[in-house]
Amino acid sequence: MMDTRDCACGQTTVRDEAAQWFVRLQEPAIDVEERQRFEYWLNEHPQHRDEFQLLQGLWTAADLVPRARLQALCENPPARSKRRPLVRYAVAASVVAVALGLGLFSGLNQPAPYTVEYSTALGERRQVALPDGSVIDLNSRSRLQVRFEKGQRGIELTQGEAMFSVAHDSDRPFVVEAGSGKVTVTGTRFDVRRGARDTRVVVEQGTVRVQGHGAADNEFVNLTAGLGTRIDAQGKVAAAYAVNPAELTAWRNGKLVFNNASLAEVAEEVSRYRDKPLTVGNDTVGNLRLTSVFKSDNTDALLKALPTILPVAVRTLDDGSQEIISK
Repeated sequence: MMDTRDCACGQTTVRDEAAQWFVRLQEPAIDVEERQRFEYWLNEHPQHRDEFQLLQGLWTAADLVPRARLQALCENPPARSKRRPLVRYAVAASVVAVALGLGLFSGLNQPAPYTVEYSTALGERRQVALPDGSVIDLNSRSRLQVRFEKGQRGIELTQGEAMFSVAHDSDRPFVVEAGSGKVTVTGTRFDVRRGARDTRVVVEQGTVRVQGHGAADNEFVNLTAGLGTRIDAQGKVAAAYAVNPAELTAWRNGKLVFNNASLAEVAEEVSRYRDKPLTVGNDTVGNLRLTSVFKSDNTDALLKALPTILPVAVRTLDDGSQEIISK
């Protein structure tokens, strides 16, 4: 059966829908239900994302065109052509016209602020798309706030872990604040995990700059693909070290991959996926190392396997939490 999106009328319909969503997302505030409808529409078909990202690109390019010229194009659009680029340009001009009519256009160099909050419950993973084309994957028990404004795309990770696939925009850096540090990029793919004692940053693609809060402009660590770092509670950034991004972001596929990880690290990670926290009895137990792979939705299997792998036992405390102790 032919997908109607591949026919001429189908393309026009998708472009109209993309234009409508584009204009809605320029509003200063948009409720959660509307955002969810947009995400559903965006992921429903690849062409939806293609058309939406095209409009974003054309809108950004329009920054170079004087306002009077843009208004003239809206009032007298180019003659209709069979060539796809011109048709798409006409659609972009229509978007500008609608934005002007709604009063959303207060100067192309001053995009309307955009604010929203996302969170996940125990065991939940969630993917969200942002108006700039960036995508965020949230791990279990995570929370972040998004704040886009003139000159910067800001994120505050207040809890948990998130993977960021950032759309390139050299004019508006993408800044993620987490704990006592921040990560600055213009376009890349990286993971940030905010833990109880420190914040970990891992880069899968591109380059990021990691700084502690209060650090001078020239005090930072650059990370490229395959490198990671940690920011301690005082804002000190460790030197870059080699990592395996696929292992550290396996949570996106429902897996927990431990490669010579300390049991203290294992306990902290597993606690993300359990109602009650998992702890270690003492430093000796916490320093034992584990290499294995488990499913994040079945951490009971991990606890059952631990005594067969290491000289430890798992006991249940009065409050229902569990503790790893020496045998």
